[in-house]
Amino acid sequence: MRQRPTPPSPARKRWIDDWRPDDPAFWRQGGRRTALRNLLVSMTTQHLGFAVWLLWSEVAVSLPAAGFHFTVDQLLWLTALPSLLGSGLRLPYTFAVTRFGGRTWTAASAALLLIPTALLAACVSNSGTPYWMFLAASATAGLGGANFASSMAHVSFLYPGKHRGLALGINAAGGNLGVAVVQLAVPPVITATTGIHLAWAGLMWIPLIIATATAALLWTDNFTEANTNPRAYKEVLSHKDTWLTSALYLGTFGSFIGFSAALPLLIQTQFPEAHASYFAFLGALTGSAARPVGGWLADEHGGGKVTIAALTGVIAGVVAVIEALAEHSFALFLAAFLWLFITTGIGNGSTYQLIPRLYPTKQQSAAAIGIIGAIGGLGGFLITSAFAASLHDGGGLTPALTICCAYYAACLAITAKRFRRS
Repeated sequence: MRQRPTPPSPARKRWIDDWRPDDPAFWRQGGRRTALRNLLVSMTTQHLGFAVWLLWSEVAVSLPAAGFHFTVDQLLWLTALPSLLGSGLRLPYTFAVTRFGGRTWTAASAALLLIPTALLAACVSNSGTPYWMFLAASATAGLGGANFASSMAHVSFLYPGKHRGLALGINAAGGNLGVAVVQLAVPPVITATTGIHLAWAGLMWIPLIIATATAALLWTDNFTEANTNPRAYKEVLSHKDTWLTSALYLGTFGSFIGFSAALPLLIQTQFPEAHASYFAFLGALTGSAARPVGGWLADEHGGGKVTIAALTGVIAGVVAVIEALAEHSFALFLAAFLWLFITTGIGNGSTYQLIPRLYPTKQQSAAAIGIIGAIGGLGGFLITSAFAASLHDGGGLTPALTICCAYYAACLAITAKRFRRS
């Protein structure tokens, strides 16, 4: 008598053991639909993560008006710490996807966003909250930044090789848009009634976080194939191009995050008469929109060539910002920063396009995403902390911008020497 197959345990019901996206028949007969469902939920989670990650960029601007008398460099540190923790957690988050499964970790990483939003609301609800507690609360917003690594690692296993770059680009762009959304949505919410109610900057996200975590449990899957053994990380870490690509991503993605975090405060402090910090969302919006364009251009013309052009544009943009500060021209300052966001966005896409070409296997690609993403995210901390230190020393923003310009020139030299033909 033939024995009936044992039904899967409840813990295994949402695991997919047979996943062959590179098989055309498998892809047509349901594979594409499953991948798209997972991509959409993963992108939504990452979008929410980016919004929480950059939440303090808007909250810091309103703290003085709410009665918290911090210096400008103290406020910039509140926007810098989320990038530090976020970059530090990206590698563990990449491991978490392969250890617990994409569905499990997508839901868990979404639920963890309740921590920074609740802590923010608690801090601003008490006028006697000490500065160190603000620092601790702002650092936990880095949980949102870490989402990028786990989301990208999950998506990297979903799609066939010829579509993987596009899927990763769409996922990343959807996440990056969360920066623009938080900078556009928070100001009207906290000023909807008389006075400033900063607690709502955190509380407004809680229903969305719960809904997203629930959606992940209902509509995403764990994939047995999504496992990255330690050998893949060892191979990637020993690859010279890993460190070169990380340096480029530090300059492109790191700049996008750093400029996004700092811009509202920079507008308010350098051009207080303009009353125009609400324009800051335009930077993140244009940078997010430019990212997939950079990926497309890289597919057409080569990632190295597009990255060279993007970095050249970034250097020109920094020079324009320095000139705008010297002339005290807000119009030039805003235009130059929008140009910086466009060029760093294109550089994000073109640099990321190099990864699947440098690391042919899915396991190596997922490991590289975690490592390069962690180093790239650190740029957000370095830029905002450089602005804070530069202002604290009384030198204005020019010293920090000059250092940035020198780093971009070094990245340009690296790209021209190693990746020109990539």
